[in-house]
Amino acid sequence: MTKQQKVILVVTNDLVTDQRIHKMALTLMQLGWQVELVGRIRKNSLPLSSRPYATYRLKLFFEKGKLFYFEFTIRLFLFLLFHKTQIITANDLDTLLPCCLIAWIKKNKLIYDTHEYFTEVPELINKPLEKKIWLFIEKILFYRLKRIITVNERIACEYQKKYHKPIIIIKNLPFYLPLAIDENIIKQKIDQKILLYQGSVNIGRGIELMLETLNLLQGFTLWIVGSGDILEKMKQLAAELKVEKQVVFWGTVPFENLPSLTPKAFIGFSLEEDLGLNYRYATPNKIYDYIQARTPVIVSNLPEMKKVVFTYRIGCVLEKRTPQSLASLILYLFQNRSLYSQLIEQTQKVAQELCWEKQVELVKKVYTQ
Repeated sequence: MTKQQKVILVVTNDLVTDQRIHKMALTLMQLGWQVELVGRIRKNSLPLSSRPYATYRLKLFFEKGKLFYFEFTIRLFLFLLFHKTQIITANDLDTLLPCCLIAWIKKNKLIYDTHEYFTEVPELINKPLEKKIWLFIEKILFYRLKRIITVNERIACEYQKKYHKPIIIIKNLPFYLPLAIDENIIKQKIDQKILLYQGSVNIGRGIELMLETLNLLQGFTLWIVGSGDILEKMKQLAAELKVEKQVVFWGTVPFENLPSLTPKAFIGFSLEEDLGLNYRYATPNKIYDYIQARTPVIVSNLPEMKKVVFTYRIGCVLEKRTPQSLASLILYLFQNRSLYSQLIEQTQKVAQELCWEKQVELVKKVYTQ
């Protein structure tokens, strides 16, 4: 492997919070590849921290909707046309069309890394025309792909049934975080009573339920770490429910800063609603981040999330999506100190198993074969 060989990893986000492509980039650098990440920059984007690889963020006029995707596709096509590389990695369906066209024109190798079941995201549920367009793009391009990656077995099975293509599974696990856990740390987590949601503040994430539950939880604080389409709406809802004093909206936080926040939480939430197959089959990154932070989780009663919780015994499943049920579950863990300590001990045990270091060999296999 020579330093002249290059791979470009493409996403539509601004690179600040995307841990997966950061981990992929570092792993590929270990293989001797020259790596460049390409995303976009928004009006409210934070500056990028210093990275050991090249980055480029496209500055676009449109920030969302059809015009954004059209502009992004054109701009990315032109960028890739004039940048030499051996491999292009398209991350998710919204980057795939220009990457496919350039790979065909310039005879580059192409890898498709789909982090979700894109055509089943909640944002497309009430947009049948847009969903048909994305399904058409997916169908046309999928049959031309030779190397496809996704994040879990259930999504891989769906794609295999649909397109009869082999799918490689590389789980979106965080780097191992060495944390010493003792009785004092556990006591601090209990005493501080911090409930945590970290991730995109978008529809179907259960944030409304979290806010509605706060009226039943005196002394608890909810941290919402992230931003998204409904952030302002959630701030408004907190005010309407008169729980704004119990909520801290952190906004966008670079992933490098999360290890200083996540371990402080008493409980981490992943309460996605059953809005289409993407959420139903999801294993959200935040669940694994909570595990690395030795923070027990409460998750939705959805198959893949439930599977992680039951397999590794690192939290609880919310059976009924009501404020009363969620509050009861939180208070049960708060009052049952021995059970809570056992859950933290379990996160300590499985943290070394559910980490990115266990995925590195798979990444190497994909990019070197």
